[in-house]
Amino acid sequence: MRVLRTPDHCFASLPDWPYRPRYLDVPPLDGSSGRLRVHYVDEGPPRAAPVLLLHGEPTWSYLYRHIIAGLVDRGHRVLAPDLVGFGRSDKPASQSDHTFERHVAWMSHALFKGLNLSDVTLFGQDWGGMIGLRLVAESPERFARLVLANTGLPTGDTKPPDPFLAWQEFAKSVPVFDAGAVVGFGTLNPVDPAVRAAYNAPFPEEGYQAGARALPSLVPTDPDDPAAADQRRAWRSFADFRRPVLTAFSDGDPITRGGEERFLAVFPLARRTTVSNAGHFLQEDAADRVVDVIASFIEEVP
Repeated sequence: MRVLRTPDHCFASLPDWPYRPRYLDVPPLDGSSGRLRVHYVDEGPPRAAPVLLLHGEPTWSYLYRHIIAGLVDRGHRVLAPDLVGFGRSDKPASQSDHTFERHVAWMSHALFKGLNLSDVTLFGQDWGGMIGLRLVAESPERFARLVLANTGLPTGDTKPPDPFLAWQEFAKSVPVFDAGAVVGFGTLNPVDPAVRAAYNAPFPEEGYQAGARALPSLVPTDPDDPAAADQRRAWRSFADFRRPVLTAFSDGDPITRGGEERFLAVFPLARRTTVSNAGHFLQEDAADRVVDVIASFIEEVP
């Protein structure tokens, strides 16, 4: 596995990003003896129960910059890792290096073997929700509660919406993959040019974008997809998850609209709220509201 590492200078002077980088290593899972470096933010009281913020595609922990600050101000410990291939984490350079199974295993190694997290409140959006839900299925005892936002866990048994199929094709074939522009398309409010540049910072050249281009096509759209069986097993396990679950989907995301209904039907202790006036990247459109949703849920359901 050939691995790239974005130079540190690419992350200099990002707006609203004062957080010290932290790193740990995970195995590459390709049979080799090397290691992959995973970046994460860890802010707030170190002995407090962790709030885990998992980002999706094609963003990185920068997506949570205002939410980290807001939750820390309310007394919480907040962890926000970068998926392998994104942010300041190492980037396997071939799209074939990226599989659903590996991404779940990489985060499991980082969060549970590396950081030994427990009593976790998960906030998962987009791929952060998909990977997070697989972690819940594998290690439910580590989670205290879940907040699921603009995400899903497809098995390939139903046809995905046309906008998502178009996104899969776009990610594979667009000549220049502009992560900042993708974020701009997925919000209801304009994204400042400096913020768009921050989303492109991890990808100084095309070779660094293998994960960003690969992940959309790893979402199962066919019943025989390599990840489909594991997804189905995860869904079956959720009926036994007796911890509080809150769906916090936004009202302005055409791709995941209505996706909360299955979570509400399957998780025994699930309820809903809606984040108004926000698109797919609700962290950009409604950061203060997201902070309040998470913090209030923790306070209401200790």
